[in-house]
Amino acid sequence: MRSDYTKFTMQEMMAVAAAREIKDGEKVIIGTGLPLLGAFLAQKTHAPNMVAIYESGAIDCKPIRTPFSVADSVLVPGSAMQGGLMEGLGIVHAGELDLGFLGGAQIDKYGNLNTHVIGDYRKPKVRFAGSGGANDIGAGCKRTIVMMLHQKQRFPEKVDFVSTPGYFGGGKERETYGFYGNGPSVVISTLGILRFDPETREMYLVSYHPGATVAQVKENTGWDLKVASDVYETERPAPELIGILREECDPTGVFLKKQ
Repeated sequence: MRSDYTKFTMQEMMAVAAAREIKDGEKVIIGTGLPLLGAFLAQKTHAPNMVAIYESGAIDCKPIRTPFSVADSVLVPGSAMQGGLMEGLGIVHAGELDLGFLGGAQIDKYGNLNTHVIGDYRKPKVRFAGSGGANDIGAGCKRTIVMMLHQKQRFPEKVDFVSTPGYFGGGKERETYGFYGNGPSVVISTLGILRFDPETREMYLVSYHPGATVAQVKENTGWDLKVASDVYETERPAPELIGILREECDPTGVFLKKQ
Protein backbone atom coordinates (compact mmCIF):
# COMPACT_ATOMS: atom_id res chain seq x y z
CA MET A 1 0.00 0.00 0.00
CA ARG A 2 1.43 3.39 -1.05
CA SER A 3 0.81 5.48 2.05
CA ASP A 4 4.11 7.11 3.04
CA TYR A 5 4.01 10.38 1.11
CA THR A 6 7.10 11.78 2.83
CA LYS A 7 9.28 9.47 0.73
CA PHE A 8 9.51 9.80 -3.03
CA THR A 9 11.18 8.15 -6.00
CA MET A 10 13.28 9.94 -8.60
CA GLN A 11 10.42 9.47 -11.09
CA GLU A 12 8.12 11.32 -8.71
CA MET A 13 10.72 14.03 -8.16
CA MET A 14 10.91 14.57 -11.94
CA ALA A 15 7.13 14.60 -12.38
CA VAL A 16 6.77 17.24 -9.67
CA ALA A 17 9.59 19.31 -11.20
CA ALA A 18 7.83 19.13 -14.58
CA ALA A 19 4.52 20.21 -13.04
CA ARG A 20 6.19 23.29 -11.56
CA GLU A 21 7.15 24.45 -15.07
CA ILE A 22 3.54 24.58 -16.28
CA LYS A 23 1.55 27.80 -15.94
CA ASP A 24 -2.20 28.07 -15.60
CA GLY A 25 -4.00 28.52 -18.91
CA GLU A 26 -1.15 27.21 -21.06
CA LYS A 27 -1.72 24.93 -24.04
CA VAL A 28 0.61 21.95 -23.55
CA ILE A 29 1.35 19.05 -25.88
CA ILE A 30 2.27 16.00 -23.83
CA GLY A 31 3.20 12.37 -24.25
CA THR A 32 2.82 9.44 -21.92
CA GLY A 33 4.93 8.62 -18.88
CA LEU A 34 6.41 11.33 -16.67
CA PRO A 35 5.34 14.27 -18.90
CA LEU A 36 1.74 13.10 -18.66
CA LEU A 37 1.93 12.73 -14.89
CA GLY A 38 3.56 16.14 -14.54
CA ALA A 39 0.81 17.73 -16.64
CA PHE A 40 -1.95 15.94 -14.71
CA LEU A 41 -0.40 17.05 -11.42
CA ALA A 42 -0.22 20.68 -12.57
CA GLN A 43 -3.84 20.55 -13.72
CA LYS A 44 -4.98 19.14 -10.37
CA THR A 45 -3.09 21.77 -8.38
CA HIS A 46 -1.92 25.19 -9.56
CA ALA A 47 -2.91 25.07 -13.28
CA PRO A 48 -6.58 23.96 -13.49
CA ASN A 49 -7.06 25.80 -16.79
CA MET A 50 -4.17 24.08 -18.57
CA VAL A 51 -5.24 22.64 -21.93
CA ALA A 52 -3.72 19.22 -22.60
CA ILE A 53 -3.13 18.29 -26.24
CA TYR A 54 -1.91 14.94 -27.51
CA GLU A 55 -0.02 14.20 -30.70
CA SER A 56 -2.79 11.77 -31.67
CA GLY A 57 -5.27 14.65 -31.96
CA ALA A 58 -7.03 14.49 -28.57
CA ILE A 59 -7.56 18.02 -27.29
CA ASP A 60 -8.50 19.16 -23.78
CA CYS A 61 -9.56 15.66 -22.71
CA LYS A 62 -10.47 14.62 -19.19
CA PRO A 63 -9.46 10.93 -18.97
CA ILE A 64 -11.04 8.88 -16.21
CA ARG A 65 -7.88 6.81 -15.81
CA THR A 66 -4.21 7.11 -16.70
CA PRO A 67 -3.74 6.58 -20.46
CA PHE A 68 -1.21 3.95 -21.53
CA SER A 69 -0.29 5.91 -24.67
CA VAL A 70 -1.22 9.02 -26.67
CA ALA A 71 -3.61 6.85 -28.71
CA ASP A 72 -5.41 5.31 -25.71
CA SER A 73 -9.21 5.38 -26.15
CA VAL A 74 -9.53 6.71 -22.58
CA LEU A 75 -8.58 10.11 -24.03
CA VAL A 76 -11.87 10.29 -25.97
CA PRO A 77 -14.55 10.87 -23.27
CA GLY A 78 -14.92 14.48 -22.20
CA SER A 79 -12.50 15.86 -24.78
CA ALA A 80 -13.17 19.17 -26.51
CA MET A 81 -12.10 17.70 -29.84
CA GLN A 82 -10.91 14.45 -31.35
CA GLY A 83 -8.84 14.61 -34.51
CA GLY A 84 -5.78 12.91 -35.86
CA LEU A 85 -2.07 13.51 -36.25
CA MET A 86 -2.65 16.45 -38.58
CA GLU A 87 -4.83 18.18 -35.98
CA GLY A 88 -2.53 17.39 -33.06
CA LEU A 89 0.64 18.61 -34.76
CA GLY A 90 -1.19 21.22 -36.84
CA ILE A 91 -1.63 23.32 -33.71
CA VAL A 92 2.14 23.18 -33.23
CA HIS A 93 2.74 24.27 -36.81
CA ALA A 94 0.39 27.22 -36.30
CA GLY A 95 2.60 28.43 -33.44
CA GLU A 96 -0.25 28.14 -30.95
CA LEU A 97 1.31 25.90 -28.32
CA ASP A 98 2.94 27.30 -25.23
CA LEU A 99 4.81 24.22 -24.09
CA GLY A 100 5.90 20.81 -25.32
CA PHE A 101 7.62 17.85 -23.67
CA LEU A 102 10.57 16.07 -25.29
CA GLY A 103 13.08 13.33 -24.60
CA GLY A 104 15.73 11.42 -26.52
CA ALA A 105 18.71 9.11 -26.59
CA GLN A 106 21.16 12.05 -26.49
CA ILE A 107 21.13 15.75 -25.68
CA ASP A 108 24.09 18.07 -26.14
CA LYS A 109 25.27 21.27 -24.47
CA TYR A 110 23.02 23.39 -26.71
CA GLY A 111 19.88 21.33 -26.23
CA ASN A 112 19.91 19.49 -29.56
CA LEU A 113 18.25 16.08 -29.29
CA ASN A 114 19.08 12.80 -31.02
CA THR A 115 16.48 10.06 -31.46
CA HIS A 116 17.90 8.60 -34.68
CA VAL A 117 21.30 6.91 -34.45
CA ILE A 118 24.31 6.35 -32.24
CA GLY A 119 27.48 6.54 -34.31
CA ASP A 120 27.76 7.26 -38.02
CA TYR A 121 24.37 7.75 -39.69
CA ARG A 122 25.18 5.36 -42.56
CA LYS A 123 26.77 2.71 -40.35
CA PRO A 124 25.29 3.28 -36.91
CA LYS A 125 26.05 1.31 -33.77
CA VAL A 126 22.39 1.67 -32.82
CA ARG A 127 19.42 2.88 -34.84
CA PHE A 128 16.31 4.24 -33.12
CA ALA A 129 12.78 4.88 -34.33
CA GLY A 130 13.35 8.54 -35.23
CA SER A 131 11.83 11.82 -34.12
CA GLY A 132 8.13 11.19 -34.72
CA GLY A 133 6.48 14.50 -33.87
CA ALA A 134 9.38 15.65 -31.68
CA ASN A 135 10.97 17.68 -34.47
CA ASP A 136 7.70 19.57 -34.96
CA ILE A 137 7.34 20.16 -31.22
CA GLY A 138 10.95 21.29 -30.80
CA ALA A 139 10.70 23.64 -33.76
CA GLY A 140 7.28 25.13 -33.08
CA CYS A 141 6.42 25.28 -29.38
CA LYS A 142 7.08 28.55 -27.56
CA ARG A 143 9.23 26.56 -25.16
CA THR A 144 10.01 22.93 -24.42
CA ILE A 145 10.85 20.79 -21.41
CA VAL A 146 13.28 17.93 -21.95
CA MET A 147 13.18 14.95 -19.58
CA MET A 148 16.29 12.74 -19.64
CA LEU A 149 18.11 9.93 -17.90
CA HIS A 150 21.35 11.62 -16.84
CA GLN A 151 24.27 9.51 -18.06
CA LYS A 152 27.51 10.60 -19.70
CA GLN A 153 26.73 8.81 -22.96
CA ARG A 154 23.34 10.54 -23.10
CA PHE A 155 24.84 13.99 -22.47
CA PRO A 156 27.65 14.24 -25.07
CA GLU A 157 29.18 17.58 -26.02
CA LYS A 158 27.73 17.09 -29.50
CA VAL A 159 24.94 14.69 -30.50
CA ASP A 160 25.61 12.13 -33.22
CA PHE A 161 22.57 13.32 -35.18
CA VAL A 162 20.24 16.29 -34.68
CA SER A 163 16.70 14.89 -34.74
CA THR A 164 15.10 17.78 -32.87
CA PRO A 165 16.56 21.30 -32.91
CA GLY A 166 17.79 22.95 -29.78
CA TYR A 167 20.09 25.93 -30.22
CA PHE A 168 22.35 24.24 -32.82
CA GLY A 169 25.83 25.69 -32.19
CA GLY A 170 24.66 28.25 -29.65
CA GLY A 171 24.21 32.00 -29.69
CA LYS A 172 21.64 33.25 -32.21
CA GLU A 173 22.07 30.36 -34.66
CA ARG A 174 18.55 29.01 -34.06
CA GLU A 175 17.06 32.37 -34.99
CA THR A 176 18.88 32.41 -38.33
CA TYR A 177 16.87 29.36 -39.44
CA GLY A 178 13.55 31.09 -38.86
CA PHE A 179 12.02 28.82 -36.24
CA TYR A 180 9.03 30.42 -34.55
CA GLY A 181 9.42 28.29 -31.42
CA ASN A 182 11.87 29.63 -28.85
CA GLY A 183 13.65 26.36 -28.09
CA PRO A 184 14.25 24.35 -24.91
CA SER A 185 13.82 26.18 -21.62
CA VAL A 186 14.74 23.47 -19.12
CA VAL A 187 16.15 19.97 -18.88
CA ILE A 188 14.82 17.85 -16.03
CA SER A 189 17.14 14.91 -15.59
CA THR A 190 17.42 12.11 -13.08
CA LEU A 191 20.14 14.11 -11.31
CA GLY A 192 19.09 17.73 -11.52
CA ILE A 193 17.56 20.68 -13.33
CA LEU A 194 19.44 22.48 -16.07
CA ARG A 195 18.65 25.64 -18.02
CA PHE A 196 20.23 27.59 -20.89
CA ASP A 197 22.29 30.76 -20.79
CA PRO A 198 20.25 33.47 -22.60
CA GLU A 199 23.31 34.70 -24.53
CA THR A 200 25.45 31.64 -25.30
CA ARG A 201 22.52 29.16 -25.13
CA GLU A 202 24.80 26.71 -23.35
CA MET A 203 23.24 24.41 -20.77
CA TYR A 204 24.14 24.94 -17.12
CA LEU A 205 23.19 23.32 -13.83
CA VAL A 206 20.63 25.15 -11.71
CA SER A 207 19.91 22.53 -9.03
CA TYR A 208 20.79 18.97 -8.09
CA HIS A 209 18.12 16.57 -6.86
CA PRO A 210 18.04 15.28 -3.27
CA GLY A 211 20.56 12.46 -3.00
CA ALA A 212 22.70 13.78 -5.89
CA THR A 213 25.66 16.19 -5.82
CA VAL A 214 27.11 18.78 -8.17
CA ALA A 215 30.16 16.56 -8.66
CA GLN A 216 27.95 13.62 -9.62
CA VAL A 217 26.07 15.70 -12.21
CA LYS A 218 29.35 16.92 -13.73
CA GLU A 219 30.81 13.39 -13.79
CA ASN A 220 27.79 12.19 -15.76
CA THR A 221 27.98 14.96 -18.36
CA GLY A 222 30.15 14.68 -21.47
CA TRP A 223 31.53 18.22 -21.35
CA ASP A 224 32.71 20.65 -18.69
CA LEU A 225 29.23 21.54 -17.47
CA LYS A 226 28.84 25.06 -16.12
CA VAL A 227 27.22 25.46 -12.73
CA ALA A 228 25.16 28.40 -11.51
CA SER A 229 26.86 30.45 -8.80
CA ASP A 230 23.76 29.98 -6.64
CA VAL A 231 23.25 26.29 -7.40
CA TYR A 232 20.98 24.63 -4.85
CA GLU A 233 19.26 21.37 -3.98
CA THR A 234 16.01 20.92 -5.91
CA GLU A 235 12.99 21.61 -3.71
CA ARG A 236 11.68 18.34 -2.33
CA PRO A 237 8.13 17.40 -3.33
CA ALA A 238 5.54 18.20 -0.69
CA PRO A 239 3.84 15.05 0.69
CA GLU A 240 0.47 16.22 -0.61
CA LEU A 241 1.85 16.35 -4.16
CA ILE A 242 3.19 12.81 -3.87
CA GLY A 243 -0.24 11.75 -2.61
CA ILE A 244 -1.97 13.29 -5.65
CA LEU A 245 0.55 11.69 -8.01
CA ARG A 246 0.05 8.21 -6.57
CA GLU A 247 -3.64 8.23 -5.76
CA GLU A 248 -5.11 10.46 -8.47
CA CYS A 249 -2.68 10.72 -11.38
CA ASP A 250 -1.46 7.10 -11.47
CA PRO A 251 -3.42 5.02 -8.93
CA THR A 252 -2.77 1.70 -10.69
CA GLY A 253 0.98 2.31 -11.03
CA VAL A 254 1.06 2.41 -14.82
CA PHE A 255 4.15 4.63 -14.81
CA LEU A 256 5.04 4.98 -11.15
CA LYS A 257 6.45 2.10 -9.19
CA LYS A 258 4.17 1.19 -6.31
CA GLN A 259 5.59 2.17 -2.93
